[in-house]
Amino acid sequence: MGRLNHIAEGELLPEIRHTTDTVGQFLYNAALWNAHRIHFDYPYATEVEGYPGLVVAGPLMGDWLAQCVEEWLGEDGRMVQFEYSNRRAAFVGDVLLCTGKISAVDKASRTATITLELLNESGEVLTPGRAVVQFTE
Repeated sequence: MGRLNHIAEGELLPEIRHTTDTVGQFLYNAALWNAHRIHFDYPYATEVEGYPGLVVAGPLMGDWLAQCVEEWLGEDGRMVQFEYSNRRAAFVGDVLLCTGKISAVDKASRTATITLELLNESGEVLTPGRAVVQFTE
């Protein structure tokens, strides 16, 4: 059973820190064809929408959670389920922390369930998520 034998409920995934800047934010949203001005137009985001800065794209926050799983899993399997929900906004320049914890292991199906969180510097959960991975060996 390879790596599956060496993981257990409660095991933590390596934490990953992320910070986005205006250029990275603009390019990410351009790739998605997301033209919402809160992501690239500072005066609009702050003066019209009332945000304290440019808003980090929600899909990017989900991508960071998926990256946390994929980097931990490597070539040992594949992600078979993934879900997340953006609950709070993050802003350009914020330092964010991706965390993950194994919440269940099923050796019969060769799967592990991972609870995920993207936290801000205050420790508030911005984006909770969940992934199921299936191990190949």
